[in-house]
Amino acid sequence: MPTLKTTTQFLLSGIAGVILSGQIALAQDCTPKHTFTTIEPGTLTVAVTTYSPHSYLDDSGAMKGIDGDIATEFAKRECLKVKAVAVDPAAAIQYVLSGQADITTGDWYRTAERAKVMNLSAPLYTDQMGVYSKEGFTKVSELEGKQVGTVQGYLWVADLKTLLGASLKLYPNSVNMQQDLFAGRIAVAVDGYSTGVVAEQKGALKDVKVKVAAPDERVKATKEAAQAAFPYSFNAKELGAALDANIEAMHADGTIVTILKSYGLDGTAGDTGAPRLVQ
Repeated sequence: MPTLKTTTQFLLSGIAGVILSGQIALAQDCTPKHTFTTIEPGTLTVAVTTYSPHSYLDDSGAMKGIDGDIATEFAKRECLKVKAVAVDPAAAIQYVLSGQADITTGDWYRTAERAKVMNLSAPLYTDQMGVYSKEGFTKVSELEGKQVGTVQGYLWVADLKTLLGASLKLYPNSVNMQQDLFAGRIAVAVDGYSTGVVAEQKGALKDVKVKVAAPDERVKATKEAAQAAFPYSFNAKELGAALDANIEAMHADGTIVTILKSYGLDGTAGDTGAPRLVQ
């Protein structure tokens, strides 16, 4: 007859076995589509910047935004937990390069300069040029002869300078530009479409309408908008292959368009075209 201690050990062993078998069964319920390693096994570590509607953490600390939802869906399809780390945009790329995060979110452009130091996933969506006006302008030709403002650093700035000359005013940020638009110091503003949609939804743009700029040969960004991607390390080639395959699948099954629409966009940004780099 076993002693009490032996009986207890047997019972505990049995319980542990049930728990362990339950964990194995749960693990077997999800089969990853690809084989690759992450910084923390079983977890996708994401450096999350705050740039609505693309990337942010909600009040509970969960990763949200267009990029965040796509990254969460990727993790789900590859049976990974998500570890979201809030970072300043200026530090996000370094988090990936230094091995502190697998990827980063925040509407990161696929640029030739960035591609020199890290890999970039397949395109997620395009960052479309938006026209902000009370009239609801959509055509570049409608900007001619008017005082127009835009923010420094965007892809369309050089072309608009050539087209509009002294009629184009550059601003360090969107806030200052919008103040001048509301005050009537400029007639039209040109900024990112997605950020404008969010501002419009919140009522921050008053009676100003935000429209996607129609294609115009004179402004290249209207025909080939910058493509957003997930930056990841040169050393994470298998992760990159998994990202690309899943992103392609999410484009094909409509997941990315659904995510774009859930943030108030019309979904056309999901038509990225072939991968390209901004030179």
